[in-house]
Amino acid sequence: MTAQGLPNTFVPGRNLLFFIYAAAVAYRRDLRVLVGGMCETDYSGYPDCRDDTLKALQMSLSLGMDQRFAIETPLMWLDKAETWNLSHQLGGDPLVELIRDETHTCYLGDRVNRHDWGLGCGDCPACGLRAAGWARWRRIEN
Repeated sequence: MTAQGLPNTFVPGRNLLFFIYAAAVAYRRDLRVLVGGMCETDYSGYPDCRDDTLKALQMSLSLGMDQRFAIETPLMWLDKAETWNLSHQLGGDPLVELIRDETHTCYLGDRVNRHDWGLGCGDCPACGLRAAGWARWRRIEN
């Protein structure tokens, strides 16, 4: 934890910046909906993952670009086990395998070590959340 009480893995403004870039591209392409995969349920202390932050950003983007944007966060109120379950409901085992093989949440960016739940170092907080969610989903599913 930092002196400000945030996890030392917090990158200030990261999600805000991603949405600003996405909105700039969306504006040029006449798109109105931006989608983010953050969730507040497994909240790890990042202020730019909070629902209130994203609602405020939605308003700022809409005002600043004089075009209404909607920021959709379909995972906002799901925990990691519920997210694994949703992916299985939407695409079955092939989608779950795709997520395990092609995505990662590891703060260290480890794409070498493969675990049951996917790629990652296995030690950082993001890997811990993902591993715990995977284990809980597997218990519920079986």
